[in-house]
Amino acid sequence: MPHYGTLGAYDVSDPAEDIRGSKVYGMDDEKLGKIDDVIFDHATANIEYVVVDTGGWLTSKKFVVPAERLRASTEHDGDFSADLTKDQIEALPPYDENDLQSEGKWEEYQSRYRSKWEADPVMHRKATDRNVTPTTQQLEGSRSAVRDAETSSRIHLADREQAEAAVDAASAASDRVVPAGVDSVVISTSAVGIGGRWDTFQARLRERRKEAVATCGSCTVGPASTRGSENVATEKKAV
Repeated sequence: MPHYGTLGAYDVSDPAEDIRGSKVYGMDDEKLGKIDDVIFDHATANIEYVVVDTGGWLTSKKFVVPAERLRASTEHDGDFSADLTKDQIEALPPYDENDLQSEGKWEEYQSRYRSKWEADPVMHRKATDRNVTPTTQQLEGSRSAVRDAETSSRIHLADREQAEAAVDAASAASDRVVPAGVDSVVISTSAVGIGGRWDTFQARLRERRKEAVATCGSCTVGPASTRGSENVATEKKAV
């Protein structure tokens, strides 16, 4: 079973690459808060959630956003956005970092949290009858809205085709393999993901995974005390 944790104060990358401190905007470009931390899988270093500090408008102070629901902001360079409103966030189960210390509690929290999200592209909370986006009936008769939708569809199609072309180009560009133990990798500027800043930060976290989880006493990488003992034993054998 995957074990998750936060980075805390660990500096995984150069400050210019660190997504912590970046702002997160919601629907209608409403500022929701700043990324305070990330929750990642200790075995793979894949970021599962970002922890957003609201600055006080939310009772529980912080909330989490699944990585796949986040995207680079088109209005604010270096920041991010998500299809969320403050009302929706207030309806989510309160986030408590202490739940991460228990796999059972975290699994329960994730179950309750994700049940609040619908798979439908139109964001809709199960606990309410409110839609974030207008219904078909609301849009009916609005010619300008129809034209906007058609334009948006063409833009998304062009973006998807461009992204696929970038992936093909990146795959054909090089068959270079980074040797194990190397602390640096070449990050392609055409990498397809949430955004350049995010992709760089995720890559740095993967590079420094072992350092980032060194103080964890319960994940599959092994407790820090155990690793220390193994290192001592290895040194004794070498002598």
